[in-house]
Amino acid sequence: MKQPSGNNIIRITLAFIAIVLVWAGANQYWGDSRWNKILKDDGTGYYAYLPAVFIYHDLSFGFFDSLAADKSRPNFAYDYRVKFETGTTDKYYCGTALAQLPFFAIAHWVTLAAGYPADGYSAYYLIFVQVAAIFYALAGLFLMVFILKDFQIDDKLIALILLASVFGTNLYHYVANEPSMSHAYSFAFVNLFVFSVLRFFRKPSNRYLFISSIALGMIFLIRPVNILIVASLPFLAGSNENLKKGYDYLKVHFLQLLMAVVLFFIVAGVQFVIYKIQTGSFWVYSYGKEGFNFFHPHIISFLFSYRKGYFVYTPIAFLALFGFWFLFKESRYRFYSLLIFLLLVVYVLSSWWMWFYGGSFSQRVMIEYWIFFAILLALLLKKGKYRKWLTSFVVVLIIVCQIQTYQYRTGYIHWSDMNKERYWDNFLRIDKVLRREDKEW
Repeated sequence: MKQPSGNNIIRITLAFIAIVLVWAGANQYWGDSRWNKILKDDGTGYYAYLPAVFIYHDLSFGFFDSLAADKSRPNFAYDYRVKFETGTTDKYYCGTALAQLPFFAIAHWVTLAAGYPADGYSAYYLIFVQVAAIFYALAGLFLMVFILKDFQIDDKLIALILLASVFGTNLYHYVANEPSMSHAYSFAFVNLFVFSVLRFFRKPSNRYLFISSIALGMIFLIRPVNILIVASLPFLAGSNENLKKGYDYLKVHFLQLLMAVVLFFIVAGVQFVIYKIQTGSFWVYSYGKEGFNFFHPHIISFLFSYRKGYFVYTPIAFLALFGFWFLFKESRYRFYSLLIFLLLVVYVLSSWWMWFYGGSFSQRVMIEYWIFFAILLALLLKKGKYRKWLTSFVVVLIIVCQIQTYQYRTGYIHWSDMNKERYWDNFLRIDKVLRREDKEW
């Protein structure tokens, strides 16, 4: 039997992932009235800009009260509005909604054609929220293929990394189970930024300069803290020589640089225009007393705690760290620049006042930075002496992650307050459905 070519393996892998994500989403949410559960918690606020602008024409979100009065709508259990003396804002930024806009438009047309209530919250609107999350996850994976190729990773190994990226991390959960959250969107635009910057440093051009500036604008607009991605530029450049070559290009093409800066601010500035409309000021801080405490980061807990530790619930990311050894042997410049960048990311994200990020599976804020772990994992599997054993171990960790994803969804792993005793009492258990009181403690 003829073996599939490398490119076919990647296509088959992406098709398989797409089928699984669509099947999982449809099976869990798209039937009966289960679509009502697609929007929840923060996701309600991310999405609210779309019905506010295009249906209710009300950026003060006054429609929230009348819709929340209908107790059949679980989407309105969480009030995302923040009231200032001069007006009302959404607690969350509008980048996720902007990314969802094409899917909202399709959903609106389908809703009108089907005769459903065109209120922004009926079935097709919410189903297309999940369709959008699936699309952006797949777009991020598609870009990952080209990024890994830049690191001379062969197609068969790329296919394995793609599977590990979805089913071995918490990305799957935030596409299949909590698709209204922002992380699948950030994942896609971070990968677009990484892809375009790698291309720019390989051969500087206006095309990739402009793409990277738009991607950076969207990264900021979705989750401003992810502007941290600019600190990855030395790693992406690969050497001081490439970094200088890119700088020299920008110095010579100053007008194009200025255009790139303008593009960034056009995209990122959407939020400031909205604030101006809502409050009369271009800037307000919608998170109140919530913020970063850089003098008290929770780095160890962020990475290793039973509550939300990234390496506990996404152990494949810990395995990927061993790829640093091969990166060190290949390029000390890239080794140190990536190490410093990831340490900075962990330091900043673990300094948030709620370092465990509320109800979440693993450290959800690390999803957008997975591409860097994927590169390290690929180098480990490519260069490692025991590639077959390591590949088998990757498969085991994918299975472990899927079991833990199931445990989180069904209550074995508590949504917020997990601890060591409960973790080991229920380690890899899937044998019973927990009672409500067991889930909630």
